[in-house]
Amino acid sequence: MPRADATRPYGSHPPSPGKEHVNRTAQDIETNATGPLSTLVISAQAIARTPARAAIGLATAVLVLGAMLSAGSATLALAQAQPARSGPLEVDITQGTLNPIPIAVPTFLGADPDIAAEVSLVVAADLERSGLFRPLDPASYLEKIRDINKAPRFSDWRAIRADALAVGKVERTGDGRIQAEFRLWDVASGKQLSGQRFATDAGNVRRVGHIIADQIYERLTGEKGYFDTRVVFIDETGPKERRVKRLALMDQDGHNVRLLSRGDELVLTPRFSPTSQEITYMAYVDERPRVFLMNLATGQRQVVGNFPNMSFAPRFSTDGQRIIMSLGDGAGATSIYEMDLRSRQLRQLTQGTWIDTGPSYAPDSRQIVFESDRDGTQQLYVMDAIGSAARRISFGEGRYSTPVWSPRGDLIAFTKQYAGRFLIGVMRPDGSGERILTDGFHNEGPTWAPNGRVLMFFREARGPQAGPRLYSIDLTGYNEREVKTPAFASDPAWSPVLK
Repeated sequence: MPRADATRPYGSHPPSPGKEHVNRTAQDIETNATGPLSTLVISAQAIARTPARAAIGLATAVLVLGAMLSAGSATLALAQAQPARSGPLEVDITQGTLNPIPIAVPTFLGADPDIAAEVSLVVAADLERSGLFRPLDPASYLEKIRDINKAPRFSDWRAIRADALAVGKVERTGDGRIQAEFRLWDVASGKQLSGQRFATDAGNVRRVGHIIADQIYERLTGEKGYFDTRVVFIDETGPKERRVKRLALMDQDGHNVRLLSRGDELVLTPRFSPTSQEITYMAYVDERPRVFLMNLATGQRQVVGNFPNMSFAPRFSTDGQRIIMSLGDGAGATSIYEMDLRSRQLRQLTQGTWIDTGPSYAPDSRQIVFESDRDGTQQLYVMDAIGSAARRISFGEGRYSTPVWSPRGDLIAFTKQYAGRFLIGVMRPDGSGERILTDGFHNEGPTWAPNGRVLMFFREARGPQAGPRLYSIDLTGYNEREVKTPAFASDPAWSPVLK
């Protein structure tokens, strides 16, 4: 399918995330496929309902994944689905192996076949990239879905060994809007697991696909989805010695790239607000580093502060009311500072003759992880939010940097430099359970998906023509994927799930 991601120039703004509102005063579709539709005002919780685990066998295989990922074992035991079943799905625990759940996603119905096909392709692609699902080849389908309100012929789907079936319909309404609906079925039991209807503006076709994929992901895994999200990053063009760097924004799958700056300033370390569609980043203006806030809805930016010396790596607090960063003292040392965005009051949290940088808040904002060379080498430390009780948590060989706390609070991701390689890994907040997920010539800058189960980072290869590319990897370390972008790309930061 042709990519719908033509890069938009600076100043060409599509509807902002705040305005691209999928109408969630939608409808839940009742379990009985032939029954009526019950109107429901869908809150975020109502859209993503918790699986009824006791009644549903299909979810069992993937539900165990979350607990196993949290365990942090070097030899993860993952659920393996049986190739065919007539009753509830049985779980076979194996060493580091996951057989993805086979799911059928027939092309959605609709008067406009291109729009309907695009939505269903987005759903299938999102699920496949997660590594937890295996969309089946449409050529293998025995039944052609003609009415999503009629129960499918489950024997046909069992025959091709589908465990789950997602059917849908996308229509244009009289006012030009799009209405989409889907049903998710457990093939073995013949039970409907989920049914939703959405109304949205015509420009939100891909978002509808991401939202449906999120519903399927959560219904079958018990984990929040992460597909209806965006990533801000640094777009890089030109030769390596004269690289032009621009702020850019895209969907998490690499589509709909939008440039946010012109390239006449060096921009670094963009980070999303956890509560709004704002980012903070650093830019060199008149050869001086400044920290900015940018509103993605309007494209407007404001200077957070003019600091006399170097400033690095701004990042938001969990409530979005503060940013934390490192500021230089002009003599070679840097310290961690926190700024209240309402009062612009600055508070110093660390001080000394060493380099403290790369701070990241815990989800409850009560602790901060950062990197420091105070013990002679670059290592990770955790301190209380007021700057007290700093304690080292990294004790492996090599140097540690770019720490970022998981949204779940259970892990800290980091970059590790060891034996000439750059590795991306995770550890618990007390420093235990260190695991390396991937390594390479130059890997750096991990960022968490909002469900805390997937990381994105950038990797640069050797050679004069090489440049950085974005990759994602899950916590098993087995599902690594390149995230395609039009140009070189670095320093990604994942958004919260869109509202």
